[in-house]
Amino acid sequence: MKISEKSNMAGLVLWCILLLIGLNTVNTLSYDYTASIECLASPQRPQYNGGVIRNPELNDGLKGWSTFGDAKIEHRKLGNNNFIVANSRVHSYDSVSQNLYLQKNKIYTFSAWIQVSKGRIPVSAVSRLKQGTYMLVLFLPSPIAGPCLKVASLLMPQALLNFISRVTTLIDIWVDASHYPSQKAMDVSSRSSHEKTRKTKVRIQAVDSQGKPLSNANISIKLKKASFPFGCAINKNILYNNAYQKWFTSRFTVTVFEDEMKWYSTEPSQGKVDYSVPDAMLQFAKKNNVLVRGHNVFWDDPKYQQGWINSLSPTDLSKATTDRINSIMSRYRGQVIGWDVVNENLHFNFFESKLGQNASAVFYNLAQKIDGTSTLFLNDYNTIEDGRDDDSTPAKYLQKLRDIKAFPGNGNLKLGIGLESHFSSAAPNLAYMRASIDTLAATNFPIWLTEVDVQSGPYQAQYLEQILREGHSHPKVAGIVIWSAWKPQGCYRMCLTDNNFKNLPTGDVVDKLLARQIAVKSLAGRTDGNGFFEASLSHGIYSVKIHHPSAKKFSLFQKLNVVSSTGAANPTLLMRFAT
Repeated sequence: MKISEKSNMAGLVLWCILLLIGLNTVNTLSYDYTASIECLASPQRPQYNGGVIRNPELNDGLKGWSTFGDAKIEHRKLGNNNFIVANSRVHSYDSVSQNLYLQKNKIYTFSAWIQVSKGRIPVSAVSRLKQGTYMLVLFLPSPIAGPCLKVASLLMPQALLNFISRVTTLIDIWVDASHYPSQKAMDVSSRSSHEKTRKTKVRIQAVDSQGKPLSNANISIKLKKASFPFGCAINKNILYNNAYQKWFTSRFTVTVFEDEMKWYSTEPSQGKVDYSVPDAMLQFAKKNNVLVRGHNVFWDDPKYQQGWINSLSPTDLSKATTDRINSIMSRYRGQVIGWDVVNENLHFNFFESKLGQNASAVFYNLAQKIDGTSTLFLNDYNTIEDGRDDDSTPAKYLQKLRDIKAFPGNGNLKLGIGLESHFSSAAPNLAYMRASIDTLAATNFPIWLTEVDVQSGPYQAQYLEQILREGHSHPKVAGIVIWSAWKPQGCYRMCLTDNNFKNLPTGDVVDKLLARQIAVKSLAGRTDGNGFFEASLSHGIYSVKIHHPSAKKFSLFQKLNVVSSTGAANPTLLMRFAT
């Protein structure tokens, strides 16, 4: 349905479906990672063709629907389309609602289509439980058509669904639900996704010099380098501690410097720039074949600005920022795999308040000119951690990306999405995390979890494992970095080792994930009667050794590069012995 632009009221249209997703069910479906963020003239079909909303097509008028707050609701029809209007709204929560009866310990996905008649009016879909209120999603619809977004949340057996808009004057909320009554259950486990996304089935055949298969040949496969970037932050302590170096380099392939590249570290006093520490850390990373993320050029949080920056006039600050971005990005151009150009500019706006609302866009424009080959990231928190943070919802993140790209000269920016992933001590909402990444992934920009940690609590290690598995299994997550740089006095929020570099439970989680999911170190077996050996291997570079006693040269060695499969049949690695 499309609202006429001639309407004399600013209206919001939501086309919504609540879709059932079950945990660990027998008849499971493959999870659908797709989401739409484009303006659509009409709604898409709901995922899985199933829902739990009663009277979704509104063929029975308002049956199943009720007023929430002080709104007045009415049933309307435009052409063949039925919808509900919640009008006379006074409070943000005045809207239409429906009680939903859900199964305990099940996960539910909510998707919706929204359109407004004018302006960009934020609307939130909210589920209210006896235990509290959980915001599901914030929409920023356009005047012409609306995106089809989705979000998921772990809910209890009974919940009340309603919609919130903080703008109340002349704003009516229109709800239009399409009828897809079947309820489909699916397994939200990440295991099948991991097998499809991060592994490829390989086939090796051992043959003699005549091309005849050699059965019962011993095969040993050892990982030399994993393809998926998985790492941990470091700080300058690693330069002087051999135990720290050994522990770190035996596990990780990517890192980020905790503070050492930040402006307050490299230029604490105006004009006195010192890169000696990050230079040394970068050399350490290079020596050990560890990739480095550039973090960060600017930080938009006012409390992390040097005193001398606060005293500058707008003109002098503009010059200082230009000098800063030229200095650090020119120095490390080609040596880092990406830059957090402006850190946390969804939550904060220090530079915008001093230099104008386009400050971030200007910085990305300059960054592209200095280092056009590296990915330029936004980096912020709570986009996947907590749906109740209005400042950094997926919709707000997407809008910030659009604003930056809309600045003259930024149309072809090589942008990336940085999700800090600082989780609280409460159980992570993995369904919300997944659906939020789904939405952001529709941009086709690379997505990294850049600062993963979990606040201290009795289930810290358990929750960390859930978060890492979920992130690694998502097909659009391109890399993960844990925020656990070691300090003798303790880490930021979560350490992986004690001061003797013996693993804490969180460190055991990391090792377990590396050994079983991200970077399986070795595999052994025998060829079958036709000389074949098959295995599903994580993407990376391997060394393959085959031994057969009938061969003149008992052992053969060969390099194997396992990459993502496109669906075509994988070629067989043929290893020929001289007999």
